[in-house]
Order: sequence, then C-alpha cells, then structure tokens
Amino acid sequence: MANDIPSKTLSSVSTYSLSNVAVLNFPVLVSVPHSGREYPSELLDNLNVSASHLLRLEDRYADRLAASAIASGFPAIIAQKPRAWVDLNRSHTEIDPEMVVGMDPTQTPQMSKKVRGGLGILPRRLHGAGNLWREKWQHQHVIDRIAQDHEPYHVMVERLLGQIRSAFGYALLLDLHSMPSVFDENCRQVGFVIGDRFGRSCESRYVELAAVHFRMHGHYVQTNHPYSGGYILERHGRPAGNIHAFQLEVDRSLYLDQNMREPIAAARTIAELIRDCCVMLAEQLSGRHQLEAAE
Repeated sequence: MANDIPSKTLSSVSTYSLSNVAVLNFPVLVSVPHSGREYPSELLDNLNVSASHLLRLEDRYADRLAASAIASGFPAIIAQKPRAWVDLNRSHTEIDPEMVVGMDPTQTPQMSKKVRGGLGILPRRLHGAGNLWREKWQHQHVIDRIAQDHEPYHVMVERLLGQIRSAFGYALLLDLHSMPSVFDENCRQVGFVIGDRFGRSCESRYVELAAVHFRMHGHYVQTNHPYSGGYILERHGRPAGNIHAFQLEVDRSLYLDQNMREPIAAARTIAELIRDCCVMLAEQLSGRHQLEAAE
C-alpha cells in the first residue's frame, strides 16, 4: 500500500488540522496527537533504520477513529506531523541528551523513565530497532521543532478548551490514542483503556460513564492501567476549573488489519462507538451544568 512506508514531505506541513471550531456546538473537544503521517524530509534523511520502523511510533490511523465524531459536528484537533518528529504527549523539558549535539546529561538530571527508554519529546530509539538516527540533532533544531510544532498544538488546545468553557460553562478533552494489544492478569484482551492520571485530570464520573459505554457494547475496559495519561492531560486537565480531560486508548486490532497497517471495515464501527461516547458525555456535561445552575 502507498501509505505503508513514510515518504518525504516538505517540513512546512501544518502542525495540525482543525474541524468544527468556527462555531462550537458541543462541549467535548477531540484531540488526536499521534496519528500524523506527514514526514519531513530532514527526518527521513537522517534515518539509521528502515523507515517502516517509524510506523511503530504512530497511533496508526487513529484520526480515522475521530471521523464520525467530526462528521457529527464535534470540534477536533489532529496532528499532521508524526510522533517521530515531535511527541506532543511529552513535556518540552523531556529532551534526551543522547540525541542532541553538545548536550550534557547533567542538564537533565531528572530524566523520566520514558526519556531514559528513548521515548522523549523527540524519540531516539525503539526496542528491536536500536537508535533511529544516523547523526545527533543540533540543539537549535530541537528547540525550533518544539517551538514550531509542539507548543502551537498545545496553545491551540488551550484556546479551544477556553472557548468551549466560555460558551458552555465547562469543557472536556477526549485525547484519542491507539495501543498494541494488551491483556489483563486473566488473559482477557483489553479493548479500551481510559486514563485520567488517577483522577487528577478529570472528574471520575465522566471516566466511569465512558467505561460503562464501551462495556455495554461488549468491550473489556480498564482505567489507568497500563496507560494513565501523559503530558497532554497534565497540561490541560483542570477539573476544579471545569475543564476535564481523559485519554482514550483503543486496541489497534479492533480497527486495523493483521499487519497493523491499514484500516478494516470495523474501523467505522469503532469510530461510531467513539462518536456515541462523545454524544453521551456532552449530554451528561450539559445536564449536570443545568442542574448546578438551577441549584
């Protein structure tokens, strides 16, 4: 297939695309930060491994899972550049010194587990593939990449959530990801994982309602294990300020082929299920706000 292997594009590709933001009809914003497939040429020119390895970093076609919600009018922001270029779910401080020219490890004395494993804001290595890049990146290039592609995404998310809260009195960010198949201790395959940083980024009732929604459609759901959410929830989830945020991880085997490369017919069903979850959450948010206003 033409989309199997990343191909070169100009680095001037937009950071993100927006849908349904001119007029906000719902209090739920969908974010898809890891499905970007527009690979800048300078990234591919510096590859130390086959370009096919970069697909493992993608939340492959997770943007397709937002399609039904977008078609129904929900506002959405979708990253265009890939996670290999910049990981929007990492803090700007999570730079791996091993991949930057002249950067001393003592400059980042409190590296996170993700950074130590090679998956910082700029991924460095993959298990089974080794180091991704032939040469280290210049420090200024790293700073520019963060300034031009990482921060603008988050600024726009903040702006949209603020506008939604101003319009409705509350807002909820559904941060959409995909995951490899995982199993619980009883060997049950997990269809969806909902993360809210253990209650810090979202009021628990909305996570519980979302979990019940997917369970009612026959899927096994876990919360905060093995994924509790990352920087996106940390930065944007403010339950005390009526801005809630949770991460939704979808098992890729539910919507991709056996090679985990291309969407299958079931992708539409999963997308509709996610749309219905958004509708339910919007109704719950609206109903609760009306009740609180009446009180």
